[in-house]
Amino acid sequence: MSKVDLFAAIRRDSRAGMSVRALARQYRVSRRTVRSALQSAWPQPRKPLPPRPSKLDEFKPIIDGILRADLDAPRKQRHTVKRIYDRLIAEHDMIDVSYAVVRAYVADRKPKIRAEAGRGPIDVFFPQTHRPGAEAEVDFGEVAVNLRGELVTCLLFALRLSFSGKTVHRIFISGGQEAFLEGHVHAFTTLGGVPTGKIRYDNLRAAVAQVLGFARQRVETARWTAFRSHFGIDAFYCQPGLRGAHEKGGVEGQIGWFRRNHLVPVPVVDSLDQLNAMVDAWDAADDARRIGTRAHTVGELFAIERPLLVALPDESFETGTWLGPRVDRYSQVTVRTNRYSVPVRLVGRQVRVHLHASHLVIYDGRIEVARHERLMAKSGSRLDLNRYLEGLLRKPGALPGSTALEQARAAGKFTPVHDAWWAAVRKTHGDAAGTRALIEVLLLHRHMPHEHIVAGLAAALRAGALTADAVALQARKFAEADDQPTDTDQPARLTGNVVSLTQRRLAQLPADTRPLPTVTAYDQLLRICRRTAEGTRP
Repeated sequence: MSKVDLFAAIRRDSRAGMSVRALARQYRVSRRTVRSALQSAWPQPRKPLPPRPSKLDEFKPIIDGILRADLDAPRKQRHTVKRIYDRLIAEHDMIDVSYAVVRAYVADRKPKIRAEAGRGPIDVFFPQTHRPGAEAEVDFGEVAVNLRGELVTCLLFALRLSFSGKTVHRIFISGGQEAFLEGHVHAFTTLGGVPTGKIRYDNLRAAVAQVLGFARQRVETARWTAFRSHFGIDAFYCQPGLRGAHEKGGVEGQIGWFRRNHLVPVPVVDSLDQLNAMVDAWDAADDARRIGTRAHTVGELFAIERPLLVALPDESFETGTWLGPRVDRYSQVTVRTNRYSVPVRLVGRQVRVHLHASHLVIYDGRIEVARHERLMAKSGSRLDLNRYLEGLLRKPGALPGSTALEQARAAGKFTPVHDAWWAAVRKTHGDAAGTRALIEVLLLHRHMPHEHIVAGLAAALRAGALTADAVALQARKFAEADDQPTDTDQPARLTGNVVSLTQRRLAQLPADTRPLPTVTAYDQLLRICRRTAEGTRP
C-alpha cells in the first residue's frame, strides 16, 4: 500500500467513527502519522537530509575567489582545475582532499559564478513566427551514395522556406562555390521566385571570405556578391561553429529528415543526374506531408507563399567558373589538383575550362574538345583513351601499360572481346602491327556505336579476320541490321551481294496511298484548239 492509499484508508475509517488510537493499531502506524493523514489527504514530502560535511568546505571560499578573479584574467592565462588543486596544497596546506572532489566542485561552481557576474551564457530559445515568402535557410549535408558500384560521399544542398517548410534539394559531387550557386539557381527555378527577406547561411567558404571578429560582419567572395546582387538576396550569417546552428535549425533538421526517409537504404545509381531526378520526385511527393502539429500540409502552405516571392530576373547568371590551364606533355590539364585528358594535338597549348559543380567542359577557342565528370578525391586523374589514339598510332608500345587503358577497362569501354581480338592479332602480325590494328578499331568508336564495334570484333574473331577493315565491315553489317524495320508488313530486305542505297531507303518509307497522276484535264485543251483551227480554215 502506498502512502497515498494509506492516508485515504485512514481518512475513510475516521469518518466511520474510529479513534486515533484504533486507527494507529489497525494500520500499525504511529498516532502522529494518523493525525497527519487526518490533516491532509496528500502526504508531506520527506525533508531533505542536511548536507554532509566535507574536508573541502574550508577551502570553498578560496576556490570561489580564484574563479571570480579569472573572470578578468586573460583567456589563455586562467586557472585550470589542476592549477587550483596545486595552489590549495602549496599555499593553503590542503591535505586528504582528492583531485576528483576539487574538479567536481569547480565544474559546479564555475558556470554559477559566471552567471552571477552577468557573463554566463543563457540558453533560452524563443519561438519564432515567419511571414509568408519572407525568410529561408540554406545548408549542406553529407550523404552516402552507391555510384556505379562504389560507395562515395556526396553533398546534399537544401534551401528551405521558413513559413511553409517547402524544401528543394540537390546532390552534388562537392560543396564548392559552383555547387553552392547551382543549388540556388535550381531552388529558385523550382520555387518560381526569391524570398523577399533574409536567407540564413553558415559561414561557408563559398560565400564568406573572412569573419570579422564576433560581430555579424563578413567579407564576402566576389562571385557571391555578384550572385546576391543579381537575384536580390539579403544574406544573414549565423554565428560561427555550433553556437549558430540553432539559428537555422529548420534546414538542419530537414537535411536529417530527408536523409533518413529517402536515402535509407543507400541508393544505387549510375549517375548523379539519375539520382537528382529521384530527388526532384521525392521533393514533389513531400508536399503532401505535415510538419509536426501543423494543421496544413507543406503544399497547402506553399500555395499561400508562392505568389509573394520576388520574380526571377530575366537574365541568367553563369554559375560555372572559367579557367585557363595549359596542356602538359601528357595531354592533360590540371583543374583543382585533378588531371583530365584532352586531345594530343593540344599539347603545350592553353585551353579554356568551364568548371561546373559535377562536370567540366574543355574548349579550344570556341570549339568543345573534351567533357569530363568531376573527380571527387584530390590528386586524381580521369583519362579518356579516345583522346590518345592519334599519339598511340606513332607510339603503339605505350598502349599496354597506359593509365588510360586501365581506366577504360574499369569503365567497361575496353571489353574482354577487345582484349581477345588484340591478343590474336598480335600473335599473328606482331606486337607493333597488332597494336596499331587495335588502335584503328578503337578509332571506329568515334563514328559507330560501341555495341556494334564489340559485335564486329566478336564476329571477326570467330572468322579469323584479324584486320581493322574486317572489323569495320562486320560492324557495319550489324548497324544495317539494326536499321531495318521490324514491322512484318514492310517489304523484305533485298538479297544479293550489292544493295542499292536508294532501294534500302525507299523500303523504309511508308506506303504511298496517293492516286496516280492523270492528264485528262489537258485533253480538253486539245479539243478546243482543234475546233478553232477548223473554223479559221479558208
